[in-house]
Amino acid sequence: MEKKRGRGGEGEKDAKKRKLLDELGESRLPYLTPKDDGFHQLWKTKYSKLILKNAEMIPKDIHKEVQEAFLTFRKHACFFQDLIRIKGKDFVTPVSRILIGNPGCTYKYLNTRLFTVPWPVEGYEINYTHPKISEACKALIKLNDYLHGDTVLALQEHSLTETKEMEDPPVTDRHRDYATSITGMGSALGDQRPSHVPKNDCTDLKGRTSYNLTLLNYMDPQQMPFLKQEPYYGMGKMAVSWHHDENLVERSTVAVYSYCCEEPDVDNLEKKTWNGRDPAIWHVALKVAWDIKTPGLAIPLRQGDCYFMLDDLNMTHQHCVLAGQKPRFSSTHRVAECSQGTLTYIMGQCNAALENLQTDADLKCPSLKSLDVRDIKRVEDTHNETSLLLCEFRKEEQMDEQRNEQIGCLLPLLVERQELRQEWLTRCHSKIAESLPDDEKPECHPYWQDDDASMPLPFNLEDIIAELQNLLES
Repeated sequence: MEKKRGRGGEGEKDAKKRKLLDELGESRLPYLTPKDDGFHQLWKTKYSKLILKNAEMIPKDIHKEVQEAFLTFRKHACFFQDLIRIKGKDFVTPVSRILIGNPGCTYKYLNTRLFTVPWPVEGYEINYTHPKISEACKALIKLNDYLHGDTVLALQEHSLTETKEMEDPPVTDRHRDYATSITGMGSALGDQRPSHVPKNDCTDLKGRTSYNLTLLNYMDPQQMPFLKQEPYYGMGKMAVSWHHDENLVERSTVAVYSYCCEEPDVDNLEKKTWNGRDPAIWHVALKVAWDIKTPGLAIPLRQGDCYFMLDDLNMTHQHCVLAGQKPRFSSTHRVAECSQGTLTYIMGQCNAALENLQTDADLKCPSLKSLDVRDIKRVEDTHNETSLLLCEFRKEEQMDEQRNEQIGCLLPLLVERQELRQEWLTRCHSKIAESLPDDEKPECHPYWQDDDASMPLPFNLEDIIAELQNLLES
């Protein structure tokens, strides 16, 4: 159960989307692919913080180990479709996923929190269910370290070139080969060596490039016949819709390794002429967020290619993944914002709440040490001491003004908790959740099941809220 975020941002996005679609009507916005004139100039001027590194420039041992890891996770049935919630409705993702990363880290997207399968980290003893799973996790942390080094170099290179962009001669697409262009961009990652960077900048750079987890994705488009069509540009079927990645450290880079199990039949593809992007090949597409003037960009992804969304690109732009014909894996490395999403944090909050609990042997029952509103808020955020607080509020010796202040602090927290519980109950009993295998269904605390007469409730939140409201009005 998670704290509820304000609906304002979601409503604002819906309004922008409706306005954009209304303005478009039946028409579609323009977008460019490598075969189009102006592609490289558009990339350089509007999407310069997207870096593509060709598979040929990545060490062969990285490819071999990571691709074997993907197949191992699939063989051992480690990929699962997620139950997500969008605009109050539950959906199962077309893409299957597994989260690998630092022990105790979590990642939240679309009201669903995932927990890492830990990769090997010094100081932790991790027992894997199979030796092959252990090898696969080792391959991913090796890839993670490699991508971290590339990301630091790419950011340093981008910082150097950004200052002199205005002095560079214009790019002429007509005389520039696509493969050479991309290889050229990637070569900066392999050849550049770190120059002197101020200490504060180094600290900031480390915080925005130290990937602490990777979200692995797998999808076979042939098993997903009802994929959504891209709505703005007419780019074809999407594996992942337009979005900003969530739950990340601000201005942190996202690095993605892409791998198709089989390459499309190139000979047959070359005989065909496509308007727009080739639907047989997987692409990553980008657009400037809520901008109808700047053309979109669709970049084909070959087997083993990597791309990097540097700095604030994830904030200023949106991206989607366009499905090809063949099954595809990807490893998406992120700097997840984990300040409130780790086991260590949760245990710390629980311990802090318990410090306000007085349990001396001489006392007949537990009591609270403090009724300061700051302590109430901290404790109730952690959800440990509601019934004891209610006992305190019932005491007649409580000063009305003091009690009202305390109830005023507590009441909205309990209302929020009740709403979260009800929302979670609804999700647990939705048709789509009930249709999942038993080991994939969302779990619901038995105390929340009001219809279970055999389960004695320690307290009913609705009754407590009503009593507090009466105390506040009396």
